[in-house]
Order: sequence, then structure tokens, then C-alpha cells
Amino acid sequence: MDFGQIIEEKIKQAIDRGDFDDLPGKGKPLPKDEFAYLPEDVRNSYRILKNANMLPEEMILKKEMTELEYLIADAADQDREKELKKQWSEKKIRFDLMMEKRKLNQSVAFRQYQNKINRRLGF
Repeated sequence: MDFGQIIEEKIKQAIDRGDFDDLPGKGKPLPKDEFAYLPEDVRNSYRILKNANMLPEEMILKKEMTELEYLIADAADQDREKELKKQWSEKKIRFDLMMEKRKLNQSVAFRQYQNKINRRLGF
């Protein structure tokens, strides 16, 4: 007996016991896949990262850049502002190089997904 048959048997037993009778969303359509616009080769990676409450490196950089923008706007003196702008510039260069290396900046699907993430994170 292979794993597929064992799994099918376990599912049938659970159905017979009524384990699936009170599941949330029963009888409703499944939600749309929020990763449908991502290229197929990175889709599962992003699901794993999301389930682990992790952000991809490029999103971490974008988040840090946004935080720096707020700090720049509230900087008390020019020296502090200059230092923050330098940090922002370094992160921007790193972000751009990462996008170029991954060729994600050429992917329409990735840009759509990135815009969705940016909106959710408040970019």
C-alpha cells in the first residue's frame, strides 16, 4: 500500500466520523490564491515565508527604507538627516541590485505582487 492510498483511507475515516462537518467556510468557495500573480517558480517559497511570518529580503529592505524616510522627515538636525539619507541611499542601491540580479524587476507578475505587499505594509 502506498502513501496515497493510506492518506485516502484516513480522509474517508475522518469523513465518516464527521471530522469535517463543522469546518469554517464549509459550503463556500475557496478564497482566491493571493500568490496567483507570482511567477510559478517563487510561489511556494513565498507561501512558506508567509506561513513562517517572514518577509523576503527585498521586502525587509523596502520596510527599512520606509522607516528611514519617516526618520528623515523627523530629523532634528542636518547631520542626523544626512546620515539617515546615506543609510537610505545604501539600502536603495542594495534593493535595486537585488532586483536586477533576480530579474524580478522585469516580471509583470512580481511587480503586481510587490505593489500589493507595498500597499499592505503602507509603502
